[in-house]
Order: sequence, then structure tokens, then C-alpha cells
Amino acid sequence: MLRSLWSVQNRLYRYGSLAILVLLVMLLSLTISGHTPAHAAFNLLVAKDGTGNFTTVQAAINAVAANNNQHVVIYIKNGVYNEVVTVPSNKPHITLFGQSSGSTVITFNNYNGKAKPDGTVYGTGDSATVLISAADFNAVNVTFENSHGSGAQAVAIRVNGDRAVFYNCHFLGYQDTLYADNLGRQYYVNSYIRGAVDFIFGNATAVFDTVEVHTIGNGFITAQSRTSSSQTSGYVFTHSNLTTGSTSYKTFLGRPWRPYARVVYLNTSMAGHITPAGWDNWGNTANEATASYAEYQSSGVGANPSARVSWSHQLTSSQTSAYSLTSFLSQDGWLTTAMNYVNSLLTLGFPA
Repeated sequence: MLRSLWSVQNRLYRYGSLAILVLLVMLLSLTISGHTPAHAAFNLLVAKDGTGNFTTVQAAINAVAANNNQHVVIYIKNGVYNEVVTVPSNKPHITLFGQSSGSTVITFNNYNGKAKPDGTVYGTGDSATVLISAADFNAVNVTFENSHGSGAQAVAIRVNGDRAVFYNCHFLGYQDTLYADNLGRQYYVNSYIRGAVDFIFGNATAVFDTVEVHTIGNGFITAQSRTSSSQTSGYVFTHSNLTTGSTSYKTFLGRPWRPYARVVYLNTSMAGHITPAGWDNWGNTANEATASYAEYQSSGVGANPSARVSWSHQLTSSQTSAYSLTSFLSQDGWLTTAMNYVNSLLTLGFPA
């Protein structure tokens, strides 16, 4: 039924207006059963080869109604999508579901200092290949990449929206790969993040659960930017792995982009590229009194509690309760609802 729906949608898209397409999709979706996740308003298919409703991810997002209040699943067939993608704040409840995480790639190469067509230049924030400003966004099996490489800040994805979930996603860059910002609550699980310098940065309330954080050069994993001790934001890594292609790299767990930066590693394995000191004050000793950096039961060659800087902390078991998923990220239960929905999608899988 879903395949036949896509076929009808595709013919209408080619021969009719986009408005007619979206209206028909929403009406027909009410009759779909079995392959449509519970509570989904409608589904769209992106395919570079023209076998879907759209050939670009942005075109599919543009087709979603403003101020949408129901789930929309945008399935993306394997392919390399060279485009800049924006999910605006007035389009919540969108899920990007890739066919396979290593082969469904959204990529571009903007960077800080690159000239724009209008004569201005890109900054760090607007260099992002993908910008998520909407709430209740999910991504499954998608690779987000900035292919610029070293030499300048080049963001793969900037996440400003609240209640975002990323499952089995890859984030690829060098400097400033993942911009997790804007005090939004964000959950990254079973994912892979690659970079070298400040490659997880910003001021979100984010948990990285069972992720691989892979270093490809000298630098700093995090540059968290909490601006006040009263803010509830921060980064928590739990049951994760810090890996590298070369133990000759010198990598710090983090440095404070803003004075009250907060980063915690729980039960995380650390390879030999992690410096014994662990943390850096970004050249300002005053940051040592305000930044909140902590670990609990780090393991591996890079785990060296006795050698860590004196202004960081080794937590007790009871202290870790403040950084549980419920206490730190989801006091109102939003994450349970979001993961139940994501799991329903995973159970159905990518449509044949």
C-alpha cells in the first residue's frame, strides 16, 4: 500500500502542483495501515534516482506544512546528497529516516570565512550542512557531513531545536563538527562522531549514549558553552568510547568555550590519545573556578584520574544520579515518548 501511495504521489508531483501533492498525501495517509507508524500524518520518500517523491532532502522538508502538529517521516534512499538542509522552527515533528547510516549521506563544504554569493562570508554557525531549528526532530540512519576538512570551522550539523533524537547516525567533520546548542534537549544514541578540534560544541542539554567519539587530529573533543551556573545545560557522555586512528594525537576531553562549561563522562572507555591532564582551561585560569568537568569510572589507557587537572572532579556513585537520563535530560518524560516512536519506526524498518 505504501509503495503504491508513493507511486501516485510521484506522478502527481511531476504533473501537478506541490500543494496538490501535499494535500493528497495527507488525505490518503488516513487510509494507510500496517506500514505507517502510529500517529504519522504522512510519509515522503527521497531518492536521487527519481524513484521517490523528491530527489533532494530539502524539497521534502519544504513540502511539510508550516506549524505541522503530527509526525512526518521522510525516508531517504541511499545516496550522497550534496545540499544544505534546513528544518525551520515552524516545522516540528519531522523524522529523517535513512536507508543505511553509512550510505545515506547529507554533505556540503561551507566553512567559516568562505565567500557567499552575495559577497558576505559564512560564519561558523551558518557553515552548517544541516540546521535543525524545529522541536521534536528525529534522525535515524543518516550521516551528516561537512567535507571541508581542516583549516577552518566547518559545521556538519547545528541543532537548535528542543527534544531532538539521533539514532544510529554519523557526524563527520574536523573542526566544529556537531554544534549542539540553544539550550535544547538532545539525545544521541548508538552513533559515531568524528573530528579533531572542538568537534562537539555549544550550549545544549545533551546526552551521548553509547557513542563512538573518534579523533582524527590534535585538539579538544568538547567546547561546551554554558554561560551561567544556573543554566541546566551541559554534555553527558555515558557508556561511550573515545577512539582514534593514532595514539600520537594529543587530545583533551574538553575546554570551556564559555566560563561555566559543563561536561561529564560516565563509564566511558578512553584510548591513549587522551592527555593525562584531561582538561584545558582555554588559556584562562579564571575558567578553572567556573567550569564543571567530571568523570566517573573512566577506563582504558586514556583514563588517568590521578593525573587529571586539580580543578576537575572524579564523581562518586551517588553523585552520578544527577546525570541520569531522567534527572538530566527528561524530567518531564519527553524522551520516553520520543524513543517509543523511534523504536516503532525501527520495528517497521525502511520500506521495501
